[in-house]
Amino acid sequence: MGKAKRIGVLTSGGDAPGMNAAIRGIVRTARDRDIEVLGIRRGYVGLLDKDFCILDRMDVSKIIKTGGTILHSSRSLEFQTEDGLHKAVEICLEAELAGLITIGGDGTFRGARALSLKGIPCIGIPGTIDNDIACSDYTIGFDTAINTVKDTLDKLSDTTESHERCFLVEVMGRNSGDIALHTGIACGAIAVLLPEVPFTIEQTISRIDKARAIGKQYFLIVVSEGVTNTICDESPSVFDMAEEIQKKTGIITRANVIGHVQRGGSPTAKERVIASEMGYYAVELLEKGIGNRIIAMHRSRIVDFDILEGLSMKKKFDHRLYDIANAISE
Repeated sequence: MGKAKRIGVLTSGGDAPGMNAAIRGIVRTARDRDIEVLGIRRGYVGLLDKDFCILDRMDVSKIIKTGGTILHSSRSLEFQTEDGLHKAVEICLEAELAGLITIGGDGTFRGARALSLKGIPCIGIPGTIDNDIACSDYTIGFDTAINTVKDTLDKLSDTTESHERCFLVEVMGRNSGDIALHTGIACGAIAVLLPEVPFTIEQTISRIDKARAIGKQYFLIVVSEGVTNTICDESPSVFDMAEEIQKKTGIITRANVIGHVQRGGSPTAKERVIASEMGYYAVELLEKGIGNRIIAMHRSRIVDFDILEGLSMKKKFDHRLYDIANAISE
């Protein structure tokens, strides 16, 4: 295969801080090698609509510090059909793309694999605050998200301590408890409730009672959004759990759901560096004619995996970190 003349880039699925830094890294690396970059707006929807723009060095100036994605994002049902996939392949060929870089999560990567199998070389970059891509120790957006949650929990802790109350705070993460686990440790939570670890409300109340017995009078509990499925089929909400804790302990207990604010904000320095590295690496692969790969961080190194291999891996839960959270929480 000859030297790549033009590549495409899109962001898909949920936005994550650091996506813009990755886009910037891709564009500037490509232009340094005389490769043209076609920005594709609104993910696979934009690909099917031919919603394109040429990106040059100055088009990505200053975006390294901004949250969200300048290319916008969406999810496409049409692309998931055979007709939609065939249309996408034809558009890529018509646009003379030597390859496509897709930034997002597992759904984004499945789309990239489908295109790769049809002859369009694709590289996936993990961009999701949930940190739930099994083949990568780290995903773009995670560090910023946990710092956003940390700031919010610190503010809630001020009120919790002042009024001697208990606060349950639900954080994002889908079926991964990483956001809850990391922020729970960082903010001194009495308990972290995670989908990876079965638990009961009674166990949580027991931790509160034990801490009260040695003089603690205020409590913070961090709940991952996927956690209620581990309790029972009815999946009680964080508000139901707060009501039960208050009823059984007599402590005024309030529930808070932080929500999508966790996805926003200026990316941290760590985020910007890793996103830039991954963008650079993705261009290198496409320049060599290599596709059907996921960029990943593995043992502090940027590497790549076959997309199917990466998607088939199972995420390893950090039980040691969970044990640490329990040991130092009371």
